[in-house]
Amino acid sequence: MADEVYEVSRKVWATKGEEKEAGKKEFLEIFKILEGELGDKPYFGGETFAFVDLSLIPFYSWFYAIETFGEFNMEAECPKIVAWAKRCLQKETVAKILPDQKKVYEFVGQMRKRFGLE
Repeated sequence: MADEVYEVSRKVWATKGEEKEAGKKEFLEIFKILEGELGDKPYFGGETFAFVDLSLIPFYSWFYAIETFGEFNMEAECPKIVAWAKRCLQKETVAKILPDQKKVYEFVGQMRKRFGLE
């Protein structure tokens, strides 16, 4: 699943036009499926932060860049996923290791320039 999320997120920020729109649609579809799996549980494993949470939380650092370049609002589209991510960030060990969203956004902006998208 993580590979698929990576590929479609790259389509959102590293392409233009129809390919970007298709990537955005795929990205949101994946997270809506994940949101359905999460349901009303605090974590994917239930009450405990576990492997699935650990494998997905790094994508949260990319949300700001993806939604900015993709021209959508992640919280409006997938509110349970954003709430889950914020819960995960309340864990000190998680908050310490995740890159700052603004720094990821700057990195993505540099990559877009390199790819000739800016």
